[in-house]
Amino acid sequence: MSVATKLQSSICEPRAVLGPGGNRVRVSEAPKRKNEGLKKPPQRPRKPVSEIPEAVVRNNVSVDSTCSSDTSSSCSSAKTVSPRRTVRHKSLRPAKLVSDDMEVVKSAGPPKRCEWITPNSDPVYTCFHDEEWGVPVYDDKKLFELLVLSQALAELSWPEILHKRDMFRKLFDDFDPSSIAKFEEKKLLSLKVNGIPLLSEQKLRAVVENAMQMLKVQQEFGSFSNYCWSFVNHKPIRNRFRYGRHVPVKSPKAEVISKDLMKRGFRCVGPTVIYSFMQVAGIVNDHLITCFRYKECDANDNKLDLKLKTEEKTEVLKLSEAMEIGEHK
Repeated sequence: MSVATKLQSSICEPRAVLGPGGNRVRVSEAPKRKNEGLKKPPQRPRKPVSEIPEAVVRNNVSVDSTCSSDTSSSCSSAKTVSPRRTVRHKSLRPAKLVSDDMEVVKSAGPPKRCEWITPNSDPVYTCFHDEEWGVPVYDDKKLFELLVLSQALAELSWPEILHKRDMFRKLFDDFDPSSIAKFEEKKLLSLKVNGIPLLSEQKLRAVVENAMQMLKVQQEFGSFSNYCWSFVNHKPIRNRFRYGRHVPVKSPKAEVISKDLMKRGFRCVGPTVIYSFMQVAGIVNDHLITCFRYKECDANDNKLDLKLKTEEKTEVLKLSEAMEIGEHK
C-alpha cells in the first residue's frame, strides 16, 4: 500500500458538529480541513542580523535616527533581536466607594425555623411558632387556655384553632376558671359558632369539669402554675432534637402528669394532650436545634435559672438570719 493511500485511509470522515443551527455537517469546510492537515506552511528563510555600526554605539545615538531608508530593514531586524517580555497585568476589581454616613447592610435570608413551619404555612401559625410556642408560661389563666387549646387538637389543627382563638376566648369568658366552673347546661350547649358547636359536647363538658378541678388545685398548691412546674423542678426540659421525626408525641413525664390529673378528676387529659400542653406552655423546649427560636428560648431559660438561684439564696439567707435571731433570744 502506498503512502498516499495510507494517508487517505487514516483521515477520518467528517463528523457532525453541534452548532447554533443544530447537529449538521459542514461539508464546505471538511475538504479544506483535510488539505490543511496535509499541507505544512513553508518556512521563511531567516534574514541574517546585521550588526549595529560602531559609530552608533560610540556616539550613543538611537538606531532609528541614524538609519537611512536603505538600512531600515536591518534596523528593524536589530530591534527584534532583543527578547520580548510579556507583562501580564492582574485584573483588579473596581473598589466600591462608601461614604461615612452610609451603612453597609448585608442581605440576610429568612430565619431558619422548625421543619413543620414551611414557606407555605399559615402566617398566623408561623407567628404563633415565633412568639408563643415553647415560651415558658406561669400565668394560671394562660395555662388553662393552653390546656383547652391542646385538648382541641384532637378535633382541629393548630392553624384552625388559632383562627378561632378570639371566639374561644369570647365563649369561654377569657378562660377564667372561676367563671367557666359556673357554666350551666344551657350555657354549655350554646357554645356555638354560626350554629356549629365550637367543640364536641364531650370536650365542652371536659372544659367545665377541668375548670372546677383547677380551682381545687389552686387552693392546694397556691396556683395551677406551681402544680404544673413542680413536675419538672420549675425548670424547662431542654430537648436537643435535630430533626422533626425525633420529636415524640408523648413522654414518660407527660404520662406521670396525665395520671395525676386524672386522679384529681380532670378529663380528656391523656399523655398526648399533656405533652402538647407542655410544648406550647414552654415546660419542654422542643424547638429543633437548627431553629432560631431554640437559642432564644434557651437564653431565656438560662436567665430564669439565675433568677431562681438568686431567689433560693435570698430565702436561705432569710432563714439563717431568722434562726440566728431565735438563738439570741
